[in-house]
Amino acid sequence: MSEYEKEARRQRLEEIRGQGRDPYPARTGAHTPVAEVRLLHDGKDAEALEAEAVEVAVVGRVMAHRSFGKLLFVDLLQDGHTLQVSGKKQQLDAETFAQLKAVDVGDFLRAEGVLWRTRSGELTVDARAIDVLSKALRPLPEKWHGLVDVETRYRQRYLDLLVNEDARRIAVTRSRVLSAMRSYLDGRGFLEVETPVLQALYGGASARPFQTHYNALDQDFFLRISDELYLKRLVVGGLDRVYEIAHDFRNEGISHKHSPEFTMMECYQAYADYRDMMDLVQGLVTHVAEEAAGGLQVDYRGQAVDFGGEWPRISIRDAILEATEGEVDVLAEQDWRASEARLRERGLDVRPQPTWATFVDELFSVLVEPNLVQPTFVVDHPSELSPLAKRSPDDPRIVERFELFVAGMELANAFSELNDPDDQRARFEEQAKAAAAGDDEAQPFDEDFVAALEHGMPPTGGLGVGVDRLVMVLTGAAHIREVILFPALRVEPS
Repeated sequence: MSEYEKEARRQRLEEIRGQGRDPYPARTGAHTPVAEVRLLHDGKDAEALEAEAVEVAVVGRVMAHRSFGKLLFVDLLQDGHTLQVSGKKQQLDAETFAQLKAVDVGDFLRAEGVLWRTRSGELTVDARAIDVLSKALRPLPEKWHGLVDVETRYRQRYLDLLVNEDARRIAVTRSRVLSAMRSYLDGRGFLEVETPVLQALYGGASARPFQTHYNALDQDFFLRISDELYLKRLVVGGLDRVYEIAHDFRNEGISHKHSPEFTMMECYQAYADYRDMMDLVQGLVTHVAEEAAGGLQVDYRGQAVDFGGEWPRISIRDAILEATEGEVDVLAEQDWRASEARLRERGLDVRPQPTWATFVDELFSVLVEPNLVQPTFVVDHPSELSPLAKRSPDDPRIVERFELFVAGMELANAFSELNDPDDQRARFEEQAKAAAAGDDEAQPFDEDFVAALEHGMPPTGGLGVGVDRLVMVLTGAAHIREVILFPALRVEPS
């Protein structure tokens, strides 16, 4: 903004005050929402409007201002809907006409008048009175050219929402996704709960935490990386179906599908297992797609995604076997390090791994995950990577777990939850050894959680759904920061 424009807006602000008017009044006055005005009168032609002489009062932000000498037009925007307001010099007193003429783009107005149609057919309020509700001291970006820099869009999301229709569409869709999730789970007897964000001992996932200091307790605390262990404590306490839509925090890298602060929906159902969670998440996601996106077929970045029909289920073993054209059977492999070396020799970007389980995970991430476009359940993961899940009764190396993949991204994760306290204690001990060996993502030993299991937890199915990624798929957003209203950004140098 130039110094001249800044000064001009300040001068008009003082002129309003000099006329004895408040440029930031406390009261708006009676008005009809613009959406309602359009709903009631958009279908009427010029003759019908003239005959009815409908008087309305509307409010909104000025998005455009046009002057044709004795005729002025402004476009008001309110809650995503626009309506034109006109001012005719011969019908307004000199002071009111001057007020309308001095309006800046970005100002908020209240306008009273009679509805009419212009020669071009635009529904318009012929103003008889106007009031400035809030004076804008900075200009808005140009509608089509003024806010294209990605960093600026994220830092000044309030402007992004005003001038980029896609940003508003994504924000509205996200809200509808959350509402649809709640309605689906509430309708199936789940109870929405809240668990601590600040935790003395983090857990429930393999990730590095953010750490802070709790002054009142003189103790270090952590921002939660998951709410899983607290939700399962509630199942122990007799709340058989619980869920939480929670902000989680993981002190990790940023990518198009990873953010240090993100939103998860986690739910737990007593007397269920991971197969029941497959049915639950398919019903949940299809319901959300219909409610928030208007149907089961969506376009994600040129890829047609269909949430209808039965979603295939494939084991991680079979998925890797197929991706390597039968070369690597991760459950039959005697020397997995030799397989790792052979794949690198073939030019595949497979990073060296410390254990068999992480080797399996690396193969899947590189060779399989990017190609899973349609909703697909991937089951039977290595137990080392799933310290909170029940082992398979058929093979103790794997657990009863699935991940749901859509558009090349993990969208959901679920277990038959481990409820054997002795097995859980042994798994925590394995994690402690991994931490001592340098794994900074290993889960800490949670003695209180083991004690809770020793009091008895029924067979339970648990599910976590990545809200941000689901919104990405439903809106076609390329980057997770597009669907987070205020994503984490590096502080700008002063």
